[in-house]
Amino acid sequence: MRLLLIRHGQTPSNVDFLLDTAVPGPGLTTLGERQAAALPEALADEDIEAVYASTLVRTQLTAAPLAAARGLDVLVRDGIRELTAGDLEMLPGDSEQGALYMKTVFAWAAGDTELRMPGGESGAEALDRYDAVVAEAVRSGAATVAMVSHGAAIRMWTAARADNVDVPFAAARPLDNTGVVILEGSPADGWKALSWAGAVVAPAGEGGPAGRPLDETA
Repeated sequence: MRLLLIRHGQTPSNVDFLLDTAVPGPGLTTLGERQAAALPEALADEDIEAVYASTLVRTQLTAAPLAAARGLDVLVRDGIRELTAGDLEMLPGDSEQGALYMKTVFAWAAGDTELRMPGGESGAEALDRYDAVVAEAVRSGAATVAMVSHGAAIRMWTAARADNVDVPFAAARPLDNTGVVILEGSPADGWKALSWAGAVVAPAGEGGPAGRPLDETA
């Protein structure tokens, strides 16, 4: 299956740089609405057969124009929602707490899945719920599936599951709003990332989280 993981459009919390992960969350800014409206044309070459979104409003609003252009319903699933910030919810992303959030996220991707976000979920719980939605999409038989999800969740899941993406690669590359990671594979055979925000995936091996923590999460 060809899997397109798409970060949602811009939200007010992105603008304010806050760790905003709770359901249902905010809607889109005017820019976010324009970003969502541009997705059908941006993905015109993709033969998308199913469109998923998380239980957060921002992903559903982002997915709506793409689904409408393809004559599809948006399939809403809790499993692909953002990684829960727990006690760090609504704290500044460019703070010590924001750094802790991303450190925890990438520890999960590196295999420390029993680690728990302060007051939130564990890596095992986060990966299990995301895996379940991806597995559902594979079972559907669709050849190409778009999932509108969240920056930290996409980066963590891809680093954990794609054979050719490591933690340093994902940590150094925040996804912009409506940025897309394209993968191919299956749960049984494994996954390979084909492109990351339009660039061919070639892990550089540099270490350590880079970029702004909240821009990666909201």
